[in-house]
Amino acid sequence: MCSLMACLYFLAFFAVALVTVTANPTGRVVGGYDAVPAEFPHQISLRMEHRHICGGSIIKSNYILTAAHCVVETGTTPYAAEHFTIRAGTHNRIAGGVIVQVKRVVVHQGYSSYTNDLAVLELAEHLTFSAKIQPIPLASAEVPAGSEVIISGWGLLKTNGDTLPIILQWNRVEALSKSQCLRKILISSDALICLDHPSGAGACNGDSGGPATYNGELVGVAGFVVIGCGTSRPDGYAKVFYNLDWIQENMV
Repeated sequence: MCSLMACLYFLAFFAVALVTVTANPTGRVVGGYDAVPAEFPHQISLRMEHRHICGGSIIKSNYILTAAHCVVETGTTPYAAEHFTIRAGTHNRIAGGVIVQVKRVVVHQGYSSYTNDLAVLELAEHLTFSAKIQPIPLASAEVPAGSEVIISGWGLLKTNGDTLPIILQWNRVEALSKSQCLRKILISSDALICLDHPSGAGACNGDSGGPATYNGELVGVAGFVVIGCGTSRPDGYAKVFYNLDWIQENMV
């Protein structure tokens, strides 16, 4: 298993963890749109040593859901929680909102490659909810194939890019069935949700761990892209509905 920073670059060429983007090839986040204040109050920036590395979602006042590959040092062993903080309550990656220390990191024991790519972060203090800081409900059902899903994040705008956007980006993608996912990327798993998009759109490095939402619920956690960012291949997200029990058991 690769280290955190190595994974962030390796994933863009295979099945890596990232998240957010799609649709309009002239926008940001490899084809997305600028978010406005309070549009995605559940979205956080996960920071390591005060630097943005991934996205995440507020699921309780003191709990964040993100991707395992964002926080692991080796295998399923995470870096010490003291290395991580989150920024919440702002659509600006470098300003506004609040910064809170992470207290505990729990990585899914079944994390391996593209499956069960989830981690729960316990915060050192509770967030105060407001118009710009809100938890998002966890998925209550499977997402029907063909449904429109919203993704968001501060990831790179293209493969091998060198600049992260300051303003949060978002876009629309389409949920695929397991069989459709298998045909397109030769990967199929009950624990995975594949999100399709046209060429010139999709998630990229820095989007990892960020949310995919449907009907106002968190249905996916940015996991990987195939070949590179913005290809015609669908992106892979850890399926929240499949992992509901694990998530809830680790919010204690």
